[in-house]
Amino acid sequence: MDVASPARAAAEPAPPKAARPALRWAVHAGWVVLLALATELRVGRFGFHPSDQGFILAQAWRVLHGEVPHADIISARPLGSAVLHVADFALPMPLFFGSSFLSMIEIIVATIAFAALVTRRRVLDWGPGMTAMVAAASLINLNAFPLMAWHTVDGIALTACGAWALDSGLRTGRALARRGGLVLLGCAVFVKQSFALAAVIGVLWLLLHPATRAGTRRVVRVLLDLLALGAPGLAYVAWVALGGGFAEMVGQLTGGVPAYGERLLGLWLADPEVLTRAPVRELGFFAVIAVVLLAVRLPGDRLGAAGRVASWLLVLAGAAAVVWTVVDGRFTGSSRWADVLWWIVAVSVPVNAAVARKVPWAGLLVLATGFMTSLSWGNDTPTLLTGTLALTALLLLSHVVPPRPRLAPRWVTATAGLTAVAVCGWVVVARHDQAAYLDLGHDRLTADLGDVSPAMSGIRTNPSTYAYVRQIRDCVGRFPAPRTAILPDNAFAYPAFGLTNPFPLEWPLPLEIVGDAPQRMLAKSDELNREGGYLVLFQTVPSRLLATGGPVPAEVPADTPVFTYLGLERAIQARLTGRVVTCGSFVGKYAP
Repeated sequence: MDVASPARAAAEPAPPKAARPALRWAVHAGWVVLLALATELRVGRFGFHPSDQGFILAQAWRVLHGEVPHADIISARPLGSAVLHVADFALPMPLFFGSSFLSMIEIIVATIAFAALVTRRRVLDWGPGMTAMVAAASLINLNAFPLMAWHTVDGIALTACGAWALDSGLRTGRALARRGGLVLLGCAVFVKQSFALAAVIGVLWLLLHPATRAGTRRVVRVLLDLLALGAPGLAYVAWVALGGGFAEMVGQLTGGVPAYGERLLGLWLADPEVLTRAPVRELGFFAVIAVVLLAVRLPGDRLGAAGRVASWLLVLAGAAAVVWTVVDGRFTGSSRWADVLWWIVAVSVPVNAAVARKVPWAGLLVLATGFMTSLSWGNDTPTLLTGTLALTALLLLSHVVPPRPRLAPRWVTATAGLTAVAVCGWVVVARHDQAAYLDLGHDRLTADLGDVSPAMSGIRTNPSTYAYVRQIRDCVGRFPAPRTAILPDNAFAYPAFGLTNPFPLEWPLPLEIVGDAPQRMLAKSDELNREGGYLVLFQTVPSRLLATGGPVPAEVPADTPVFTYLGLERAIQARLTGRVVTCGSFVGKYAP
């Protein structure tokens, strides 16, 4: 078999250049912005939870104010996402609204990048049908996930856009695009360790490409390319080392609980009977269809018209299995539908390679990105890539059948694509309306958090969460201090109210407590005792209660037990020597 690099497509006749490319770019940019804005207005801004929906923004807030990763900020992951989302504070819109909007832009652009790589066609050459299918895939990628700044979304976007730019630069010989793509792939590593494979992919793509082995001064060119790939890492490590956090960085990044993707890779091994139940049963159907399709296509055109008809019927059956997997998944992580789609792509790749006699590198990239996405503590499944996985499987299947004349005019394909967008949009809206992420249904999200903080304008939540957030605002106003902490599940409060957190952790979840985090938290308590000028609030209302709209007391006694994960909050409370205060549902220590 001939292992082809992405450059093989350059030998094929190039499609005619699109007329008025500036207009076409404007149209594509327009639909991306409009889809992201519509999704944020109808889905993203509804529902709020004080824990992870401000986690990345809280870290970005600290970076914006000059704090050094790992030296001043304890993190189980590199803080590349915090650096990227400093840009959220510059958007001309409310912070939390704008951050969600930007995340949807990332999801859409990543979907476009993967589709461009798999189709081997420029975006400007897409018709309305293909464009609409990519838009629909973007909505499926979002599914029931909350729209918020998140490191996994950043990793997917950087990997997709980096590979897209690298591929374009290698095919066209443009050094800026090639090295820009390598820089993006290098950045992906530093939003989360699980995306380290992105850099490996970049190196292999670069070194195996025929363009790298052609021309003069090849060694110098490759060295400069590898320097571009490593530049983000070198800059990050130098920044941390100069800030005195190199040893802490090593301990924190290697001290977390590892993730291996065992649930994705062992989808049916623990319980083989799952292959007979939805949505995993669709994998079996697809595998059978793929084997028969391979048998029909390997002889080439020797089977004549009957073979061509059978090929298209099998492709339609495979497409039906992909679509039904999405339907059976119902956009819920517990159904493992994303894992099924990943395995369907894993079946599609060798079928495509065997028939086309070349390796579909873009399909392998999508598989690798799905695996990297699944390396997570809380969401160990490639759910954020479901639309791309489904679209990739469909495209890989369509590439193994004989060419056919256009069967329908463009308006028919455009109508079909827009129908897919409408259906996917309706399902996404219905899913989020049923129950927003860690919040209630749409009709019970009656309170606008913009009444509490301008940074949260437009974000709607249930009355209990609204009362809780308002209590935080009232408390920091009633007990002003240059340094304020609200422990444990309130990372959003620091950027929302412009607070300076004295502790090195925004969100002391058990899995986030790495290295010497407990000792540093307690040592900071001793420092606060010596210096004064602090307010430390401890929540007494469990976070899960807010997600169900449970009651938030207007006032609690000073001896009310505080909510804690590992007892660290209680240890800090006991260690602080400031005046005991109560405010709303919070108890705290205050030393003005």
